[in-house]
Amino acid sequence: MSQLLHADKRKARTIDAGAERWRVNPVVAAAAVVATACLLPIAFVAWLAVNTGWETAVALVFRARVAELLFSTLLLQICALPPTIVVAVGLAWVTERASVPWPKFWSWLAISPLAAPAFLHSYAWTTIAPSFHGLAAAVLISVLAYAPFLYLPVAAQLRRLDPALEEAASSLGHSPARVFWRVILPQLRLGICAGALLVGLHLLAEYGLFALVRYDTFTTAIMDQFQSAYNAPAANMLGGILVLCSLALLRIESLVRGDERRYARVGSGAARDALGERPNWKSAATLALPLVYGALALGVPFVVLGRWLWLGGRDVWNVDVLSALSQTAVLAIAGAVLTTLAAAPMAWLSIRQPGRLQRALEACHLYAGSLPGVVIGLAIVAFAIRFAHPLYQTAATVLLAYVLLFLPRALSGLKPSLAQAPVELEQAAASLGRTPLQAFFAVTLRLAAPGVAASLCLVSLAVATELTATLMLAPNGTRTLATAFWALVSEIDYMGAAPYAVSMVLVSAPMTFLLYSQSQRIAGR
Repeated sequence: MSQLLHADKRKARTIDAGAERWRVNPVVAAAAVVATACLLPIAFVAWLAVNTGWETAVALVFRARVAELLFSTLLLQICALPPTIVVAVGLAWVTERASVPWPKFWSWLAISPLAAPAFLHSYAWTTIAPSFHGLAAAVLISVLAYAPFLYLPVAAQLRRLDPALEEAASSLGHSPARVFWRVILPQLRLGICAGALLVGLHLLAEYGLFALVRYDTFTTAIMDQFQSAYNAPAANMLGGILVLCSLALLRIESLVRGDERRYARVGSGAARDALGERPNWKSAATLALPLVYGALALGVPFVVLGRWLWLGGRDVWNVDVLSALSQTAVLAIAGAVLTTLAAAPMAWLSIRQPGRLQRALEACHLYAGSLPGVVIGLAIVAFAIRFAHPLYQTAATVLLAYVLLFLPRALSGLKPSLAQAPVELEQAAASLGRTPLQAFFAVTLRLAAPGVAASLCLVSLAVATELTATLMLAPNGTRTLATAFWALVSEIDYMGAAPYAVSMVLVSAPMTFLLYSQSQRIAGR
C-alpha cells in the first residue's frame, strides 16, 4: 500500500511539474506580443516580396530613379557623418578636458540644439538663404541638428576615462596630438560608433529637413508619392529598400565597433582631472568651436523666429495654435503612456530574467525603433487596409506608430530604475500570492517611479515633434504642432508658421534640460 501511495505522489509531482513547465508567464507573453508587433515592418517587406511579383519588383527596383536615390542617400551619409563626428568629439573635448571658464554653460550649449527639431533648423536656414539648398545645405544643417546625439555618448565616455593613461603616454615623450590619436580616440570608439549609428539612422528617416532644402532621399521620395498620387507599389518598394539600408547601417556599425575588442579595465582608475598643459580661458581657439557651433545651431533659428514673430505681431498667435497645442498634448500623453506600458514587460525581463529568450525579444523591441518613421507608416497603412480597415485613418494607427518608433526611448528610461529596485520585494510579493505581473505593478513600478517619469517625458516630447508618421497616419482634421507648422511652411507662410515653431521649442526644452541634468549627474558636477 505504501509503495502505491509513493507512486501516486511521484506521478502527481510529475504532472504538476509538467503543468508548471507549460504554464504561460504573463510577463513573457506580454513582451512577446509587443515583439510580434515590432516585427510588422519585416512582415511588410516579406509581404511586398510575395505579392508584388518578381517582374514588377524588378521593374520598380532596378530603375534609374532608385539608383539616384541610393546614390544621394549614400553620399549624404558619407558627407555628413565625418564632420558630425569631428564637431561632436571636439565639443566633448572642450567641455570635458579643456580648462575653459563656465564648463557647464558650454556643455549646455552643446546639447541645447536638441530643443529644436531638425526640420525647424532647415526652416530657419531656408528663410534667411532661399538659394541655399542641395547637398551642401543638407550636410551643414544635419551636422548642426544631429551633433548633440553624438556629443552625449562621447562626452559621457570621455569623462570616465582615467587620465593616468594620457599622463603615461606624455611621460614617454608623445605630443598632445599623438596622445589624443593613440590613447584617447581608440577608447572613444564605442561612444563614437553608438552616436554615429543614431545620427545615420536619423539621416535615413528625416523628411522635413531634406524636403525644405530640396535634397532627394528615399524618405522624401516615398512621402512625395504617398501624398501626391499614393503610388502604393512604388512607395512600398522604396520602403523595402529603406529597410535594407537601415539593416546595412546596423551591420556596418557592428563591424566598425568591433564586438570582440576589450574596452574594460580591471580597475576603474582614479576620478580626477588630467594633469599637464591644457588650454586656458585666454585661448581663443579653444572656445572657437563651441562659439561658432552655438551661433549657427542656436543663433540662426532664434534670430529667424524672433524676426518672424516681430513682423507678425499679435495676429499670428490665434486660436489655431492653441488647438494644435491641445491635440499635440493629447497625442503625446496617450503615446507616452501606451509606449511605457508596452516597454514595461520587456524592461522587467531584461533586469529580472536575462537569457536567450530575453535577448531575442529585446532585439525585436529595439529593431523597430531603428527604422525610419516612413517605413513604419507604410507598414501600418498596408496592414490596416488589408486586415483591419476600420482602424485606417484613426488615432489607433497613429498611436501604434508611436509605440513602435519610441520603444527604445521608453526602455532606456525604465531599465536603470528597475535595476535599482530590490528583487527581494518582488519575491516577498510572490510569496503572498501575487503573480509576477501583479508584483511588478504593485511593488517594483512604484519604486521605479523616477524611471517611469523619465520614460514618459522622453516619449511624450518625441511624439510632440514627430512629423513623418503623423502626416501619413493622422485622421483628417488632426493638427499637431509639427503638422500645422509643416502645412504653413509648405505654403511659404513662414510668418504664420513661427508660433508653431516657438511652441515646439518650448515643449522640447524640458527634454533638453533633462538630458543636461542627467549628463551633469553622471559627471558628478
